[in-house]
Amino acid sequence: MSKILLHGTEAICEGAIRNGCRAFFGYPITPQNEVPEYMSANMPKIGGVFVQAESEVAAINMVYGAAGAGVRAMTSSSSPGVSLKQEGISYIACARIPCVIVNIMRAGPGLGGILPAQGDYFQATKGGGHGDYHLIVLAPSSVQEACDFTYLAFDLSDKYRVPAMILADGMIGQLMEPVELPPMRALSDIPKKEWATDGRFGEKRRVLNSLIIKPEELEPHVNEMQKTYEEIAKTEKRAEKYMTEDAEIVITAYGTVARICKSAANTLRKEGIKAGVIRPITLYPFPSEAYEEAAKGADAFLSVELSLGQMVEDVRLAVNGKKPVYFYGRTGGNVMDESEIVAAAKNALNKARAGK
Repeated sequence: MSKILLHGTEAICEGAIRNGCRAFFGYPITPQNEVPEYMSANMPKIGGVFVQAESEVAAINMVYGAAGAGVRAMTSSSSPGVSLKQEGISYIACARIPCVIVNIMRAGPGLGGILPAQGDYFQATKGGGHGDYHLIVLAPSSVQEACDFTYLAFDLSDKYRVPAMILADGMIGQLMEPVELPPMRALSDIPKKEWATDGRFGEKRRVLNSLIIKPEELEPHVNEMQKTYEEIAKTEKRAEKYMTEDAEIVITAYGTVARICKSAANTLRKEGIKAGVIRPITLYPFPSEAYEEAAKGADAFLSVELSLGQMVEDVRLAVNGKKPVYFYGRTGGNVMDESEIVAAAKNALNKARAGK
């Protein structure tokens, strides 16, 4: 199959459209503006719905309604915009409504800046809103993956009735790379949602609710949600391992940063240092087994992030004290280069061997 050149934002849209997304609700914010722009032009062509809502709060609640009626629905935003959606995301999670949320991350905190960052990891993986819930979180590191993971996100979300998030730094959104598009899926091939409030009469009444007042009803509901998260953790963990079999130092990163880390690992190998890379693909559930396996042989781990250090906490939990875990990060929209990662990896390895 031939490939076409797409920006990451366009690839996300194609992945959604080709796997049955027929409702998009959004609001402009840099650096994800090309997502609603692309959807506004293309959703009408396939009989879909595009609405530029009056706010991020309105957009996520429109997703609640459309997805609750059984339509594959999506919204997108960038960091502070996703913050505004958090209450709605929490409601959707409690009502067990599948949907896809795209976050093209920018620098924070607050309104911050429009350049790439990864400071939304905690928000995405630990439940950014209130209550006991999780999202399935996928982190692409290429434009091809931006398309493929969005396509996958709709299937995973439907399967488990858990909202899914595409978490991508601003570089992914603006990159242009060749993409092989997946086939256009017929809506008739998407399994029917027996729980959806789609107006069928003469059948059991369907209610999708996130207000459960009685403790004796809310607790079992939350416990059932937890069983779903446990099943997701058993079956949906994904990670890419690069030259980790004999690695002395394992560098770990997600998104675009992982690409830079691979180059750094290649440079370290040329200098005689056995370096490898673990790239989490699912940030939730976190692929802890990949780190447990690498810890059997590695001397040290280095988490590289466009933040002050967030994923590093999950890396430390996964390594479980078996080997030291170090951190290197940049913030404010600054992106580290290969030489910085090489130097940080050497420093981490030296500290580990010195027992520091």
